[in-house]
Amino acid sequence: MRAIVHVDLDAFYASCEELDNISLRGKALAVAGKSDRAIITTANYKAREYGIHSAMPVFIAKNLCENLIIVPMRRKRYLEKSKEVFDLLSTYTDIIEKVSIDESYLDLTDINPDYKFLKEMQDNILKKTGLSVSIGMSTNKFLAKLASDWNKPRGIKIISKDEVPDILMDLDIRKIHGIGKKSEDKLRNLGIDKVCDLYNLEEDFLINLFGKSGEDIYKRIRGIDDREVQTKIKRKSLGTENTFFPTDNRIDLENYIKIFSGEVSQDLIKRNLLGFTLTIKLKNDKFKIRTKSRTYEYGLYKKEDIYREGLILFREFYNDDKIRLIGLTVSNLSDLKIHQLTFL
Repeated sequence: MRAIVHVDLDAFYASCEELDNISLRGKALAVAGKSDRAIITTANYKAREYGIHSAMPVFIAKNLCENLIIVPMRRKRYLEKSKEVFDLLSTYTDIIEKVSIDESYLDLTDINPDYKFLKEMQDNILKKTGLSVSIGMSTNKFLAKLASDWNKPRGIKIISKDEVPDILMDLDIRKIHGIGKKSEDKLRNLGIDKVCDLYNLEEDFLINLFGKSGEDIYKRIRGIDDREVQTKIKRKSLGTENTFFPTDNRIDLENYIKIFSGEVSQDLIKRNLLGFTLTIKLKNDKFKIRTKSRTYEYGLYKKEDIYREGLILFREFYNDDKIRLIGLTVSNLSDLKIHQLTFL
C-alpha cells in the first residue's frame, strides 16, 4: 500500500515575515500590495480569526480588523525559504514533487512512516528553517492533501484506508479535488452540498455534466486517485541570442531586445512558466563577454514587461562598444498558473 505524504507550509508568506521580524508575531498580519484595492496573498492565523483570507481586497480586510498590518510581498525571500524546505524534504526521498512554492508531495512507500516519523519531520523543518508545516499522509495524493488540511496550523493527520468512507461522506463538495467554483455552483443548484449527496450519482451522469473531469470526481469521492508523485526536472532558464556583424548602433541593438522579448515571452507562455531573473548578455568585437542580471519581486512572462526591464538593463551597462552578439535570458523559473493573482 502506498504512503503518500503532503507537506503544506502554514500561512507561508506571512510566516516568513514573522520569522524575519519578531515584532509582527502575535499580531494580525497580511501580505498584499500597497493599495487598498490590492488583493491579499496570505493572511496569518491571527488575521484569519477576523475572517480575513487570501484573495480578499485590502480595504475589506481593514474593515474587518482596523489594526491589520499589511506588508508587501518579498518574492525573492519566499523563494529562498521555499528552497530551504524543499531541499530538506529531499533528504527523505528522491520521489518528491513540488506542487507550488509552499507545498510538496513525497512518496514514502519504501519507508512506510508512522505518526512519530512525521512528527520528527515536522519538528526538523521547524528547527532548521523556522517555518511551521502541516503534514498529511494517506494512500494517494488526494487523501494526503485532504489530511494536511485537517487541523492546520502545524497539524499531522494520517487517513487510513478503513477511515476513507466515513471521512469522505460528510465532506462539503468544495473539498473534492476537481470541483471548482463553476462545478460547485452546478451541483448546489441540483441540491448537492455534501459528498454523501454526490455519491449516489452515476458516473455517466457526472461525465455528461462535467466532461472528463466527471470521471475524476467519481473516483475522488470513492477515495481513488491513481496520480503518481511526479519527480520531473524543470528547466532553469529560457532565452535566446544572436550573432551579427559588429555594430554600435543603439537602435539596432535595442531592436534585438524587443524581438527577443517577444520570442522568450511566447516560449514562457507556451510552457506555462514565468521567471524572476532577467539577464542581458553582450559580446563585443574583441570577443569580451559582459552580462548584467536583475531579480524581481514579481514574475516576468509578458513581452512588454521583459522588453521594458531588458532595455533598462541594457542602457545601464552598455558602454558604446561594437557588439557582435546580444542575448536575453529569463531564469529562476516557476509555474505561471501558481502566480496569477493580480496586485493592484
